[in-house]
Amino acid sequence: MTQHRNTVRIATAITAVGALFALAGCAGSSGATELDTEADVTLTWWTGQSDEAQTLLEGMAAEFEELHPNVTIDISPGASSTEELLQKLSAGFAGNTYPNISYSFGAWASELESSQRTLDITEQVADPEVGWDEFSEAARATVQPTGEAIIGFPALVDNISLIYNKTVFDAAGLEYPTAEWSWDDFRDAAKQLTDASTETYGYAYSVSGSEETTWQFWPHLWQHGGDILNDDGTAAFASDEGVEALEFLRQMAVDDGSVYLDQTDTKFAQLFAADRIGMMTSGPWQLWDLNVAGTDYGVTILPGTDGDHQTVSGPDIWALFDTQDANENYWSFELMKWLTATDQDLRWNVAYGNLPLRTSEIDTPEFQEQVEALPGLDVMAENNENAINARPTVAGYVGLSEAIGSAISQVLQGQGTPEEALQAAAEKADRALAD
Repeated sequence: MTQHRNTVRIATAITAVGALFALAGCAGSSGATELDTEADVTLTWWTGQSDEAQTLLEGMAAEFEELHPNVTIDISPGASSTEELLQKLSAGFAGNTYPNISYSFGAWASELESSQRTLDITEQVADPEVGWDEFSEAARATVQPTGEAIIGFPALVDNISLIYNKTVFDAAGLEYPTAEWSWDDFRDAAKQLTDASTETYGYAYSVSGSEETTWQFWPHLWQHGGDILNDDGTAAFASDEGVEALEFLRQMAVDDGSVYLDQTDTKFAQLFAADRIGMMTSGPWQLWDLNVAGTDYGVTILPGTDGDHQTVSGPDIWALFDTQDANENYWSFELMKWLTATDQDLRWNVAYGNLPLRTSEIDTPEFQEQVEALPGLDVMAENNENAINARPTVAGYVGLSEAIGSAISQVLQGQGTPEEALQAAAEKADRALAD
């Protein structure tokens, strides 16, 4: 077994997309118009990966070619970094030279669909053999960005869970968090864990104003019954539910003084590993570092509101593109169906140290072996069931995230009220969404 750290933090993998794909019509092609599953076909697959991850996928591609000798796969990272794939896809759409398959951040999904180049696989995934319902709701929603066409398969899933420092809890004489905790239980524990004499805090929150700040807030909003967007595409978070959610965090940070306010997005994890923070809400990418540091930690699901323990997830996707060739379209679907099936995902995502894509993988020996190396990974995998809502993938989400992230940061640092800050943020967000 190999152990790996997931080096891409999905919380921060938000890239401005703008109007890159405002193209009319579909690509012209002289490809096959009628399906012949035995005809020779070459697929272009941009993986967005490097180093060992790329090597693993190259091996998977070679295996698929052995299973289907008429299929040749031209596999490459596609660009020097995952972020650069967006620009390269845009150029490819304009020049009618784009891949059959590309790794894509979930935040790009709506823009990719609006390009009119994506392949709609809604009918195909309805086949029970695909096991579509084994993917989390958030992952399924991300590859169906407008609620209409399904444009690909989930590629990577994650979520934020509650990670607690057992050493800090033991020093305070407190019992560890449980899956039944409410946010009131959480707040009480954070106050008791905070010790000014040792500069120890009960909890940590990013006030950098980045997506790290923003996406930590969404579970609070959703658990109170709030929404990010209205049906008309305008900002919905400046609601009574949003104000209540932010007021709770303000009380912890300002009134209780139990929250370490991190300006960097990274220092809080280092302080947690050094036994200076009792609790953090984070994802599987943290577990490798905690094990290397020798930190004594535990993992459970997020505290809940009236029994609602929703979390937030940042799924990435394998986007499929319509090349106007019936044979290419057929085999690109078959390749991703095969790659994301349980047997292959265990040898790809699980072997690489990511969470499994499917619920059917949680009890497998392969995943349990990873859990032994990274305790708490199983809890995070099961927590994908609480990833119900998906973050919007609209082009204006970047501006929305910046607006509310700044508002949250100001309020947690004692500047302004939640109601005023969220209203001002909503006005900024609406301008970004309109643009």
